Amino acid sequence: MNITPYDLSVWILPLVIAITFHEAAHGFVAYAFGDNTAWDLGRVSFNPLRHIDPFGTLLLPAMLLLSHSPFLFGYAKPVPVNFRKLREPRLGMILVALAGPATNILIALVAAAAFHLLPAVPTNAALWVADNLKNAILINVVLAVFNMMPIPPLDGGRVAVGILPRPLAVPLSRLEPFGMLILIAILILLPLAGSQFGLNFNVISGGLRTVTNFLIRLILTLTGNA
Repeated sequence: MNITPYDLSVWILPLVIAITFHEAAHGFVAYAFGDNTAWDLGRVSFNPLRHIDPFGTLLLPAMLLLSHSPFLFGYAKPVPVNFRKLREPRLGMILVALAGPATNILIALVAAAAFHLLPAVPTNAALWVADNLKNAILINVVLAVFNMMPIPPLDGGRVAVGILPRPLAVPLSRLEPFGMLILIAILILLPLAGSQFGLNFNVISGGLRTVTNFLIRLILTLTGNA
């Protein structure tokens, strides 16, 4: 697979914006609910260098892309949140977790709406701007959908822990140290193992793609692009 400088120029900017705003949103909502941990560490910031994880943000997605993985994912440095400091800790946990994916959906809506401004862009830059907007929609929707999987430490896992009754929430929360290993197993290792025996274990990836495609079509419809 040949990745050109043009490819990098239309993928890196929307990816950096998506990750930076996602993480900053977590920190901002946590601060609004009384936890200043992220604020004091400078993580309530739109500076991407404060959020990028060299492996999770750069190397892992690149490895998955080059290996033709059925679903791409990555992660940034998690924003530290002390849930005990939050006013109304359970509600605060849910809203802090939802802030990231909600921000990504908002960015996707803004990017889709911006397509209507393309006629005002100089002709020699219109294709580059259009490709950035298209990739911004895809990246932000994928990031939102992936993060809402109900597995800690993903945002969906935190929401589930906040919503579920304690007998279910406690054992789910204990999966957090193993969450990334579980994700790698079900999204990469299991499908690869199944392919060796002619079996399709891409059910999770297929479900994520279905939800992602639905949301993209919905966003395009709501912004008058469909």
